[in-house]
Amino acid sequence: MVTINSPPHHHLLQNASLIIFSILFLPSSTTLLFLSYAVSELVSPQATTRHRIRSKRGPHGGASFRPRTILVTGVGMTKGLSLARTFYLAGHNVIGADFQPYGIPPCGRFSRALRKFYSLPKSNADDGAAYYIDALLRIVQTERVDLWVSCSGVASAVEDGQAKEVLERRSDCRCIQFDVPTAAMLHEKDTFIAETARMGLPVPETHNVTSRAAVHKVLNESPRTKKRYIMKSVGMDSKSRGNMTVLPRRTLSETYGHLSTIPIAEDKPWVLQEFVKGKEYCTHALIVHGEVKAFVACPSLELLMHYEALPADSALSKAMLRFTQEFVRRSGGSMTGHLSFDFLIEERVTEKGAEMGLVPIECNPRAHTAVVLFQGQEKEMAEAYMSALKVRKRLNINGCSNGDGVDKQPLTPQHPPGYHWMGHDVATLLVYPLLFLLLRRITLSEYLQNCRAFLEYLLFWKDGTYELWDPLPAWWLYHVYWPGQFLACILHGKNWSRFNVSTIEMFGC
Repeated sequence: MVTINSPPHHHLLQNASLIIFSILFLPSSTTLLFLSYAVSELVSPQATTRHRIRSKRGPHGGASFRPRTILVTGVGMTKGLSLARTFYLAGHNVIGADFQPYGIPPCGRFSRALRKFYSLPKSNADDGAAYYIDALLRIVQTERVDLWVSCSGVASAVEDGQAKEVLERRSDCRCIQFDVPTAAMLHEKDTFIAETARMGLPVPETHNVTSRAAVHKVLNESPRTKKRYIMKSVGMDSKSRGNMTVLPRRTLSETYGHLSTIPIAEDKPWVLQEFVKGKEYCTHALIVHGEVKAFVACPSLELLMHYEALPADSALSKAMLRFTQEFVRRSGGSMTGHLSFDFLIEERVTEKGAEMGLVPIECNPRAHTAVVLFQGQEKEMAEAYMSALKVRKRLNINGCSNGDGVDKQPLTPQHPPGYHWMGHDVATLLVYPLLFLLLRRITLSEYLQNCRAFLEYLLFWKDGTYELWDPLPAWWLYHVYWPGQFLACILHGKNWSRFNVSTIEMFGC
């Protein structure tokens, strides 16, 4: 892996090698593409033409079914593409929209699920989100959109909150998106922890720091308290996201040396958060007017590329669901949006024995890639989202938040397969380990273990982007979009240390 200290030719080789890999696999991928189209038409033509066989009763029956027009932004990411397919298979009209970095269309642009695609302008320092919000408003008005489902990236949560307020004020469109104050509070690590503590919910010890002196003041107490900490940037800093160095280091000089590399200042605040040793989990929840409508929890990693749902009836899943429901309840108001938490499960030894403690470490006020785990439940998921429209009507008539005043159990995945990304696994489990084997940096036994893991994913898991009836997005992702991004990095001198195939995000270095 290249780092900020790697010479320029290492970055060049990194990008060039991935472009070459894409070219080498192009014949096999293209063969799979055409076979998928042929097989899907022969085996299941109904699945590929569902939009052409709608009747007045709708694809799932019921004379009251009414196809809605739904705008899904972020269809270049797996989560946005997955939701677009969900609404399409449920019988609705789907409009897609996303950014086009370096002018390269995202993979979701070519999905059969979309009736139309729009390119969105990015915010800039001079005009802020004005052009972005205006573009969304034009789409909503032109297409007569009933519901906007925001699948924003990491950096646009607050901008989408601004867009929500404009869209709901100037059109009849409803939005699956938190408002600005809520999105801003949840997005920033320090304000989320402070608000969670105010609610009386458990949080790790967290300090807001804007200078190295403030960091050292906390760390100097570490020998007495036996606590250790990690540093997290309050703002968006992709270079620091992968650095989870535990502080203090073994020696004082090592600690000072590490802190000297962190760009901390009044205008670049950080949080110093207590290090909790435990297994990490993540969740995805759909919140509609203060009620959790859909929920899933799964094991997590810092760069998660393999998703497997926890059983909904497991103690861990139930505990994380209760935390989510309690957080929403204590927040007051009528929250509507996607809510995702990162938890650490800490084992504590007490007089009664070992106990498991649930500690929230971060919150993401946006859809999580774990939403792919709901595939196969398109009708139920679509109905959960459509409840945003039904609730609005009941609010006007009854003045209550959920029609009947009763909270129902949220929709959860029912025995879904695990999800992975083939392109990621080919590179990380086969190609690069083979190079390490040739360089004698790993043993043959270790390489064979990688091959076995790859075979298990291939046979028993499902690709997050590929669908038999909708294969073009996966082909485009691996043979046009990502090679185009790597070529742009070469031409523009952009350096990166790693990237996430599912969220189309590069982490700078």
